[in-house]
Amino acid sequence: MPAPRTTASPRTSAPRRELTPREAEALRALLAARAAGTATARPAARTTSAGKKKTARKKARRAPARRPASAPPERGPWRTRLLVVGLATLLVPAVSVLLAPATSAPGSATVVPDPAGLALAARSTLLQDADAYRRLQAEIDGRRAELATAEAAELAARAAVAAEQVTVGDVAADLYRASATGRMPVLGLEATTPGTTSGVLQLQALADRAAVEREAVVVRAQRTEAAAEAAAARVARAQAAVDAATAQARTLLASVRETADDLGLDVAAQLAALDTVPSAGAQQQRNAAALQRWQGYLAELASAGIEPPSAAELTDPAALPAGFSPALDAAGQAVPGVAWAVAGNRPVTVLPAETVAAVSSALAQAGRPYAEGSAGPDAYDCGGLTAASWLLAGYDLPATAAGQWAAATVVPASQMQVGDLVVSDGGQDVALYLGSGEVLGASAATYRVGVHPLPDDARAVRVTLPAPAQPNAPLPATASGRGACGALPAPAGPVSPAWGGWANGRIPAEALCSIARGHALRCDAAAGYAALASAYEAEFGTPLCITDSYRSMAAQQDAFRRKPALAAVPGTSNHGWALAVDLCGGVHVAGTAQWTWMTQNAGRFGFVNPDWARPGGEKPEPWHWEFGDLLD
Repeated sequence: MPAPRTTASPRTSAPRRELTPREAEALRALLAARAAGTATARPAARTTSAGKKKTARKKARRAPARRPASAPPERGPWRTRLLVVGLATLLVPAVSVLLAPATSAPGSATVVPDPAGLALAARSTLLQDADAYRRLQAEIDGRRAELATAEAAELAARAAVAAEQVTVGDVAADLYRASATGRMPVLGLEATTPGTTSGVLQLQALADRAAVEREAVVVRAQRTEAAAEAAAARVARAQAAVDAATAQARTLLASVRETADDLGLDVAAQLAALDTVPSAGAQQQRNAAALQRWQGYLAELASAGIEPPSAAELTDPAALPAGFSPALDAAGQAVPGVAWAVAGNRPVTVLPAETVAAVSSALAQAGRPYAEGSAGPDAYDCGGLTAASWLLAGYDLPATAAGQWAAATVVPASQMQVGDLVVSDGGQDVALYLGSGEVLGASAATYRVGVHPLPDDARAVRVTLPAPAQPNAPLPATASGRGACGALPAPAGPVSPAWGGWANGRIPAEALCSIARGHALRCDAAAGYAALASAYEAEFGTPLCITDSYRSMAAQQDAFRRKPALAAVPGTSNHGWALAVDLCGGVHVAGTAQWTWMTQNAGRFGFVNPDWARPGGEKPEPWHWEFGDLLD
């Protein structure tokens, strides 16, 4: 990714690097294309592959040339909708100007779009569409389960039909082979032999019973056939429901991708900074530097009048839109999925519009907490972050690192580009490549979404390229010792409670994970508490009762003022590290069944009743439980 574009600043800019021969050649070719005029229409083969609406919008998109200062940037239909929504939300007085007749008097005021307002509107709409898509996927899963049940019922019904047909066939064959008197014994009655009459009548009674049984067999066969037909009808209905929901989900996903395609660079730059949560110390500096670098890149493209094409337009390096040339790796090989254009007097890598949306959405989550199995919007695990970010760009990815590795197209390390998924630790960890040797991921080692160095064993896949025909082979196991999402091995001894660099009682609420209404803990402690609460409820049939969890410095000061004999000195409480809970519901009384169960089982989930709080301790508090083996 190119270095950030510098704006007016008293600082001296760093000297510009020399162009490589390959970049110089590309620059000359692009400048020649610009001089010859870059308004040439795109090849028909490219424009006819999309829908009519998409084609019309793409034809209206300018080639990558600097716009005149007086000309406003061109916008697609979604961009126009965002403008209306954003201004209606944030600049209500200006809406009348937007709706004024086109024949406004010369010199009348022009409404300037507010990128921040547009970004807020875009985020809201993208999140709503993503939630709707997830609901559709859940519905599809339910429909598929119903389809599987219906198919199994049909198979059983068909097997029953086959069995009944065999029975009917056997009965029919027996009846065919039987003689007339065998079928109707009464025909064997003779007046000259009255002594045989009783025997013949008994045989006739048996024959009558067999006839009734034959009729019953036929009726059962007919009913079984009807049941099979009904089962087949249920299968057809279930399949139709799956197909309808799948088509609806596909349409919604295409709409999200169109929205991402039309965001605009200024809106994407604002979107990348909307939801960031401050981190502590050096991590915050890395996060901020990556955000600034990304926003500088987007500003450089916007300054040059370069509008990123859609991913579909960049798939084939030999058929790129006018004004773009193939991006080349160090070996001179074309890199699919990206292109080169001219920004100022040098070539710049242009990413697809969907990648811009995905990276901006991911950067906006920097600083948010890690939570296993979460895909936002408040907390993430590694696969959840990448899947959620790309869903907001119109791509549905599996929720796990291994699943994402299997589903996307592998790219060599020499062709890694911003937005690629970087998979490491044998397929247990995944992050989003940011360029400059850095990735953005939700880490189980730091329990935070943040910027980290590129892993040594990184393998990359590109989401915007066509999916592989067969899933990629699983990565070999790693010897790093790390677990899912980079989780570090359990420490051998006590650890410091100063997690994430925050001081006691100074942890931002956004950096914590909720465990119950009004209660939150450090995210690793929250994960342990959730498992503990689940086991407790399974044992007693009631939820684990909690009265206190994280205490801010103000809350610690208030507690110490009210209960100086019980509360810790402000700034020293483990409640201030978001590692302690106070429980109720029987746990708060030593010797109860609930307290006894906790003493026997809480350790399995990382919680202990410290020595000082146990019966006979320095200050008995059976209700007080702490997470982890901590330093005093």
